[in-house]
This record gives sequence, structure tokens and C-alpha cells, in this order.
Amino acid sequence: MSDILLILGGLAGLVIGGELLVRGAVRTAGALGVSPLIIGLTLVGFGTSTPELVTSVQAALLGSPGVAVGNIVGSNICNILLILGVAALIRPVDAEPRGLRRDGPALAAATLIGLAAILWGDLGRVVGAGFVAALLGYLLWLYASERRRADAANDPAPERKGLWSGLPLTLAGLALVVTGADWLVTAAIALAQVWQVSDSLIGLTIVAVGTSLPELTASVAAAARGRGDVALGNIVGSNIFNILGILGVTALVEPLAAPAEIIAFDVWVMVAATAALIWVAATGARVTRGEGALLLGGYGVYLGALIPAAG
Repeated sequence: MSDILLILGGLAGLVIGGELLVRGAVRTAGALGVSPLIIGLTLVGFGTSTPELVTSVQAALLGSPGVAVGNIVGSNICNILLILGVAALIRPVDAEPRGLRRDGPALAAATLIGLAAILWGDLGRVVGAGFVAALLGYLLWLYASERRRADAANDPAPERKGLWSGLPLTLAGLALVVTGADWLVTAAIALAQVWQVSDSLIGLTIVAVGTSLPELTASVAAAARGRGDVALGNIVGSNIFNILGILGVTALVEPLAAPAEIIAFDVWVMVAATAALIWVAATGARVTRGEGALLLGGYGVYLGALIPAAG
């Protein structure tokens, strides 16, 4: 009963926190003089990936690489096929062409780097340091490019009043989604252990979906409010951060080996899902409801293939 109550409390925290996060992020974007896409990539995208970071580091320290790596790979698959699919079904998600040309290649590069490291199998501290350095370089380049765009467009000076009202909302939303995700994942893992489910399956499904619920609530709230740029930026930013940030920090804290079953199957699904995201966003500069349904169908096929094999 206590695990069920934790799950319900976690879901409530995620829903309320997701709404506060989107409201605060959009307000903060105007105050800082940057586009909502940038806020989606950074404050929202990286912030909602905090549960994945905490979970993967804890799993690595406890000697569970299946949960640590499976959480990252599974979350990226979930973000694209499940979360973007749901968001597009609610309302077609528009992709800003300029942002897509800039951030699509960054996501593709991060995914290919992650693929190479996982196929190598030995995720040590040198690999981790390289990933974190690449993430920091990407963030600096992203901010510099956005400021150059704002200066060229002669954008008005940021409204500092909006900053002080937007940041508390953003931080409160982040606190709620992180707490809610922690409750939900803790209870889900406890139930999965009672049901005697394998370690890899826990990481790729229950933990991955559970830690991706902040992205789900933030993206759905953004889509419902007509902020497709924030929804898509959230997913792109989360996936970049999952690979470069979470995998990098986890390997720095505790070197680990990639599980063979993830190398054989799941990492390739992650690559295919990333290619699908870039393709559907680039064709017509939006993700339509029909494409959202196809993404959701792809996630169903993935789970159908994964669960029997991992049981």
C-alpha cells in the first residue's frame, strides 16, 4: 500500500511541477532575452533530466550497470517515441527551422558518440571527462550563438521583473518533478523486485519511463499551451544531456561496463529513434498527429520485443 501511495504522490508532483516548470521557463526566457527554444534545451531539458542523473549515479555506485546504462538509453528512447508521440497527438509540435538546423546535428553527434562509447563497452573516467567537456562546450556555443542572434535582431533589453517572477516558478517546478520522480521510481523499483523482474528490464522500462515522467509532464504541458518549441527543445535537450551529461558524470564517478544485451539491441533502437525524430521534425518543420501516432506505435513495438527478451 505504501508503494502505491508513493506512486500516486509522485504522479501528482510531476503533473503540478510540469505546469509550473513550463510557465516559469517561458517567463524566464523573456527576462533573459533568449528564445523559449533555448530555455527548453537548458533549464527545462537539462533540469527534467536530473532524476536520470541521480538514478544512474546511484545505480553505478551500487554495482548495477544494467540500471545505470539502461536508464540513459531507455530514457532517450522513451523521450522520442513515447513523450514526443503523446505531445504531437495533443497538438502538432512545430519545429523552429533555425533551431533544428543548429540542434539537430548536435543531437545526432551526441547520439553517435554515445553509440561508439557503449559499443566500446568500457565506460571509464577518460570517456566520462570527454563527454562532460563536450557538453560544456556545446552549452557555451549555444549561448554565444543565441546572443549573437539577439544582438543582430536588436532585441529589446531583458525585463528583469520577469526574471525574478519566472525563476521561482522554474525552481519550484523542478523541485516538484524531481521529488515526484524520486517517489515514483523508488516505489516502482520496489514493486519490480517483488515481482522478480530482471535488472536490465528495470533500467530500460520502469526506471527509464519513471525518470522520464518530468519530460513527459513538461512536454505535454508545453504542447497543451501551444509552446511546441519548448516541448521539442525539452526532448532534444534532455537527450543530449542524458548522453553527454549523465553518462559522462556517471562514468566519472564510477567507471562501468555497458551490458551486452543493451549493446546488442537497445542502443540501436535509440539510434533509430533519434533518426526518426530528426526526420519527422525536418520534413515540414513539425511533428504531426499522424507522425506522433507512428512514434507511439514504435514504442509499443519496442516494448513488445523487449519484455519477453529481458524477462
